[in-house]
Amino acid sequence: MTDRSEPETLSLAAPLTRGRRLAIFAALMIGEFLYGWAWNSVDVLRPFQRTALGLSLVQAGSTYSAQGAGALIGAVMIGQLADRFGRRLVLAAIISGYGLSLLAGLLVASYPQLLMQRFLLGMFAGGVFPVGVSIYVNLFEEGFRGRVAGTLNACFSFSIVALGLALGRLGGHDWHLLLWLGGVPPLILAVVMLLLIPAGSSVDRHHVRSAEKLPVRELFHATVRRQTLLLAAMTGLNFFGYQAYSGWLTTYLTDTRGLSAAVAGDLVAWQFAGNIAGGFVWGWAADRYGRRFNAIGFLIAAAAILVYLAMPTNMLLFRLVGLVYGAMLCSSVIWGPWLAELYPPHLRSTAASIFNWGRIISFFAPLITGFLADRYGLTAPMASAAVAFTIAAIIWLKQRETLPSRTPASDIPIPPPIDPSFVVDIPPRTPAS
Repeated sequence: MTDRSEPETLSLAAPLTRGRRLAIFAALMIGEFLYGWAWNSVDVLRPFQRTALGLSLVQAGSTYSAQGAGALIGAVMIGQLADRFGRRLVLAAIISGYGLSLLAGLLVASYPQLLMQRFLLGMFAGGVFPVGVSIYVNLFEEGFRGRVAGTLNACFSFSIVALGLALGRLGGHDWHLLLWLGGVPPLILAVVMLLLIPAGSSVDRHHVRSAEKLPVRELFHATVRRQTLLLAAMTGLNFFGYQAYSGWLTTYLTDTRGLSAAVAGDLVAWQFAGNIAGGFVWGWAADRYGRRFNAIGFLIAAAAILVYLAMPTNMLLFRLVGLVYGAMLCSSVIWGPWLAELYPPHLRSTAASIFNWGRIISFFAPLITGFLADRYGLTAPMASAAVAFTIAAIIWLKQRETLPSRTPASDIPIPPPIDPSFVVDIPPRTPAS
């Protein structure tokens, strides 16, 4: 489908049937669940691997840093590969890649090997978001993409629940079973994806070849450079805010508020429940009121943070405000489709990868918030999250709207120019009579 905010692209393949589109989306949902299982295993399996390899707390914690670094590189590089060579093959490669990388954990016998395994897993997993987004925005029209994003967000969140339940049932027997359960299904799913997605279709690729050897360079074309930099800053502030508040929450509840670990875990679970429910609500809201409407969620989340830190220790209030924060935080569920819609169709995977660029800023979050915590206590760095979310919301509101029903005709974006010599596979047109 070609909307009025995008340059026209033509595919020689026949349109996909409704049944084929739904089958592809069902496979994407399964893939999102398996991706969530693989990604979050770094936290769930940490105590077992720490004991098995004799790691210190710092070494055990650094496995997430290795995985995050891999995700950043994977998002940038794999997104470009998908836009340049097709999303079908690249998606199958990254799904099988994170499955094999998770299974490689069975062979890890030292700390350096563990870091390498987590880095590779992160690199493949980093490509899931940009490639997945570029596929489902071609499966569904603009007015339905927010709800699709909300559904996929729920699949990721439910994978964490399933991983926790599996740990409770199987972890006491042999935690390696969790690697098998998460690593084998992606290998099957990768083959299913190849069978479901037709080669050469608009879901696979658009028949416009980038004038740049590196598609990411087009994101810095003079017409969209400022937009790209602001979007990268916005996603970075999102990651910083999450790390500054949610990253310290359990410590704050136990050390500052004096609650038990069990109670703190219960309160965190309420925020998690809010996140699942909020994904559906904000997905619908973005389809109904526009992509920029969801910025309100960040402003409410910022207010909820300040209320949470200032209110008295009351379990009911903690649960309610935590539920609100979790639900508001995932207003960014629309960012995947929105980032893809802001740029020409042939750059959709590369554009969606901007979401992961923000991880660069998040790498510095523990250093900054740790410094503030040492000087002023935990309340100060956690309150800085409210500032980060507020600034991110302001940047968000200043960007273009892409939902056609909410976009004035005069606000139709002009995409970066494409050299005509690079346009291929477009059949000649008959002049209109």
